[in-house]
Amino acid sequence: MKSMFDEKAPKKATNLSINSDLLAKSRVMQINLSALLESALKTKLVAAENENWKQNNKLAIKAYNSLVDEHGCFGDSVRDF
Repeated sequence: MKSMFDEKAPKKATNLSINSDLLAKSRVMQINLSALLESALKTKLVAAENENWKQNNKLAIKAYNSLVDEHGCFGDSVRDF
């Protein structure tokens, strides 16, 4: 699957503000904050892109579903189950 961003792009330092106790406990547990944030952002990006796709294709999906409701699926006449 094609990535939604350039995975080989260089890293860039940034500043974040988070709960100090959460940060301290994360450090004790040796959680890699950069890796965790990147993973969470990838997940969020995929969800946002999927939602955008659904919104952009809403009318086509509705039209297709209406067509199937009216005429059935293409393979209905040939399936055995």
